Amino acid sequence: MSEGTPDPLEQLHPGLAHHIVNTLGWPGLRSLQEEAITPLAAGSDAVLLAPTAGGKTEAACFPLLSRMARDKWDGTSVLYVCPLKALLNNLLPRLETYTSWLGRTAALWHGDVSQTRRKRILRERPDVLLTTPESLEAMLVSANVDHRAFFSGLRAIVVDEVHAFAGDDRGWHLLAVLERLERVAGRPVQRVGLSATVGNPEELLTWLQGATAGKRAAQVVAPHLREKAPELPPPGDIQLDYVGSLANAATVIAALHRGEKRLVFCESRKQVEELGAALRAKGMTTFLSHASLSVDERRRAEEAFAEARDCVIVSTSTLELGIDVGDLDRVIQIDAPTTVASFLQRLGRTGRRPGSDRNCLFLATDEAALLSAAALLLLWSRGWVEPVHAPQEPRHIVAQQVLALCLQEHQVGERLWQEWWGGLGPFGPSAEPIVRHLIKEGYLDQDGGMLFIGPEAEQRFGYRHFMDLTAVFTAAPEFTVLSGRTEIGTTDPALLTDEVVGPRRLLLAGRSWQVTYIDWSRRRCFVEPVEGGGRARWGGIGFARSASYELTRAAREVLLGATPPVRRTRRAESALAQVREDGAELVWGGGNVIMRGGRDTNVRWWTWAGYRANATLAATLTTIADPLQRPTDTYVRLREDVTPDEWRKAATEALEHLCLPVVNPRALDGLKFSAALPTRLAEATLAARLADLHGAAASLREAVRFTAR
Repeated sequence: MSEGTPDPLEQLHPGLAHHIVNTLGWPGLRSLQEEAITPLAAGSDAVLLAPTAGGKTEAACFPLLSRMARDKWDGTSVLYVCPLKALLNNLLPRLETYTSWLGRTAALWHGDVSQTRRKRILRERPDVLLTTPESLEAMLVSANVDHRAFFSGLRAIVVDEVHAFAGDDRGWHLLAVLERLERVAGRPVQRVGLSATVGNPEELLTWLQGATAGKRAAQVVAPHLREKAPELPPPGDIQLDYVGSLANAATVIAALHRGEKRLVFCESRKQVEELGAALRAKGMTTFLSHASLSVDERRRAEEAFAEARDCVIVSTSTLELGIDVGDLDRVIQIDAPTTVASFLQRLGRTGRRPGSDRNCLFLATDEAALLSAAALLLLWSRGWVEPVHAPQEPRHIVAQQVLALCLQEHQVGERLWQEWWGGLGPFGPSAEPIVRHLIKEGYLDQDGGMLFIGPEAEQRFGYRHFMDLTAVFTAAPEFTVLSGRTEIGTTDPALLTDEVVGPRRLLLAGRSWQVTYIDWSRRRCFVEPVEGGGRARWGGIGFARSASYELTRAAREVLLGATPPVRRTRRAESALAQVREDGAELVWGGGNVIMRGGRDTNVRWWTWAGYRANATLAATLTTIADPLQRPTDTYVRLREDVTPDEWRKAATEALEHLCLPVVNPRALDGLKFSAALPTRLAEATLAARLADLHGAAASLREAVRFTAR
């Protein structure tokens, strides 16, 4: 701080400034916290960007709490929204502390909060409410909540991990709920997003502003992006190894870093269970965390891990976000996450202790995973991070929101419903065909110029006071697994119906269980512990995981010889050399390869463009593409008799009229509320989301070399 520059702490409420220095013992604020004060104190919308553990919560809350005290905000004036209940649970003690310094209060409201606690919150409105978008929706439609009274004092909302919302349908749901909250409160609500580094922060801020974008002051606060580009972690702290199997990964983890606390990320719940069981079999103190474990099971594991040493916690992305699991020594990644952004979040879990460096060990269990990890690390080393874009054409969310509004207000004017979203893109005039369909199919009734909930909506969504209407994702049906009265978690029903020889055994929470009784009507499975032999399995609804255009192109670069600047073991070097040798025919430095022959009689166009671009190409090149193919990340199958001249002619014409991919009608099951849409609109929504027009066009413009095996 230069001479004559006011101390940023002096811009905060004196009570806060006192406790920051004397209770927290901070000598001052971080750059992000300093720079956030002026715009937030002035009421501007903002996105605050910083690496993991960069002090974003305090950067948002200290100025808002100062405004609360200065302007005498009354009632529940600040909402703090997170994508995960566990993250809210973790944040509550901090926010209770900060609010108490000013004689204010904070409270938690989500699906796991007891009815007794909720009644108290409704009686004694907290100044800061920590919640999820789904819980906000439930409050708006609940007959037990006077939402106009409760939200009458609303002034600001903090959206933590805003990038996690913006990239999927929960983001559209959140924006729509915020527009309705502003109308209920009768005033604009300041919006503050917190995020790790993203590739398009200005766009993210515009998205967060919703219908008010361009009408209100807004600022991205990201001092670390202005400063010198951060150095990569020291050589050796990011390491790539090839182990060949999950069993070998367990052997390596058990042998390395003894006495240290390790967080291991896996890309599926099945991997978490199998690796956890293998580590326990080797005598390691091991904890597990994933979405199909019960809340109590996860909480016990996370608390025990936070307090222990010389132990491992194995997790899916549930621990990727800012949940505190204590002072970590190591992060280990099995195979590779699907985005550089996820890797940055995971890497940021380490290096928080003074004198320690951020670190990550990649253990690839097969050659495809090794190539994916090398590609991801290559992009990361260049400072590239994915831009975050909202999913296109969220028509199903529009249908859900119209129904939720009618439930909230009991009846809405048939010409006034659009006003509730203030002109927010998808909820404007383009939504009228959806509302007409809802009326036609009986989801809405119409009388005297008013719209209200119809019998079809009652039948489909009315269970437990329309609870199913508040969540925008379809959850696969699973059975609850109980040992006595203790809930362990949930499992795929296929494990309970598959033919087995001998006792039926499950793998859950890293332990084997023998099934003793199945209550089919209540979807419950009772078990008792056994030694070994359990199986883990979960299905899914929605899109299969697929690599982006950028990651797939980076994989092509690796095959052509590019190598990420990280430490590589001899095993990794040897396996990478083998991968390059095996893939040498499939890549060409001057463009792409179209190969005839090989594993089947089809001709394959090796685009290395990602699933969505290839699906777009397959839908567009109908005259030369194999009509029975299933596109992959790396190639498109062409007709076996296609000629180079036919390909060039078709490619030239395709650039003028790229088509959206064809949607399998069964895929609509993964689009919640699709039943409330005309089939053609539901399919159009999915088709738009399956497409990558930019990647497809780039592939069509590239030179092509025809080869034969």
